[in-house]
Amino acid sequence: MNLLNISDALSLAKLRDVLIRLEDTIIFALIERAQFAHNECTYQPGVYEYDDGYKGSFLEYLLLEMETVHARVRRYTSPDEYPFTPHLPEPILPVLNFPPILHKNDINVNKDIMKRYLKDIVPQICEAGDDLNHGSSVTRDVECLQALSKRIHYGKFIAEAKFKDPKEQKTYIRLIQAKDRDGIMELLTNRTVEEKLLRRLRRKAMIYGQDITEEGEVIESSEQQKHQKIRADVVVNLYERFVIPLTKEVEVEYLLQRLDGWSIPE
Repeated sequence: MNLLNISDALSLAKLRDVLIRLEDTIIFALIERAQFAHNECTYQPGVYEYDDGYKGSFLEYLLLEMETVHARVRRYTSPDEYPFTPHLPEPILPVLNFPPILHKNDINVNKDIMKRYLKDIVPQICEAGDDLNHGSSVTRDVECLQALSKRIHYGKFIAEAKFKDPKEQKTYIRLIQAKDRDGIMELLTNRTVEEKLLRRLRRKAMIYGQDITEEGEVIESSEQQKHQKIRADVVVNLYERFVIPLTKEVEVEYLLQRLDGWSIPE
């Protein structure tokens, strides 16, 4: 999506297209991670020694190194990108002049994403144990985390688009002024859309997770579960219990900051 164009960036139809593409990205990233064992030691500080004296986990170290490079090529100047690592270097490329799509805010929920990913997601999609593929598995972790972060923080764009809706703006303003979190959450929630999303996600996970024979046929019936690269119920559960609720939390927090320094229309 063109984030240099405000009308494009805040079109609900375009936002849905982005979120649907991110579903694919997340499912494939999870499938890639699931081919390796849990490798729990890569999430524990002190297991490896680093030349620069770094004390974090192997995952945190790889994130630091990768995000440092990405920061220098201005990845995190884009309003839809959020790093896990604090205090990154300034870009070496000229910074792009993005229009003021989002209201100024300080919301970054990557700590929550990391915590939930390590506690609830990896143990569900990976076999227990250590297969020594530490570099490969952590590289896949980074891909999963970055995809989840982008999807969840897109809640800011969704919230801004809904706030700008002339039919709802006065209601949002009233709820924000009252700091009514429950009321904002209820107004944001579209259960019909969420149910359609989960049905679509289950179907995608079932299709993408299947093995295909050399003749191009899908493995069916009782053999199918044995050959699933990732279980569809795990992907649906991930969205239902983690991605959707955390996205809506981002939306609510964003809207609670939306009136700061803003002239409220009569």
